[in-house]
Amino acid sequence: MAGLCAVAVFAGAPALGATLQIEIDGIEPGGGPVRVALCQGGLAEPFCTQGDEAPASGGRGRFTFRDIAPGTYAVAAFQDENGNGRLDRTGLGLPLEPYGFSGAVARRARPDFSDAAFALREPGTAVRVRLARALPRR
Repeated sequence: MAGLCAVAVFAGAPALGATLQIEIDGIEPGGGPVRVALCQGGLAEPFCTQGDEAPASGGRGRFTFRDIAPGTYAVAAFQDENGNGRLDRTGLGLPLEPYGFSGAVARRARPDFSDAAFALREPGTAVRVRLARALPRR
């Protein structure tokens, strides 16, 4: 009887979502924490509702998001050199800190979600993001 109850409990449980592994390259040692956001539908803050942060170490970092519903996503990342929790920009809007996106986002123009997007399906996938500077370090 106990075995039957266990089967009934698991049969009614929802399926787990996908796992996303994100590898970040180009981290500057000692340059502040790396912040990563998972975005759906756009690259602006309201579309990037899931995030994580880790200290900078070794030029490379790995982040894992679990139980994510399958769908179309993009990853945005930056190294928060001054620890203020946001990507600092010039008066013209150019990023002052190392940043990057998934996919084939060009650094010469405002990023577009469709260029950064990838399909996440179960059981999961891995993406790589390379951080770089838009402007030389001051």
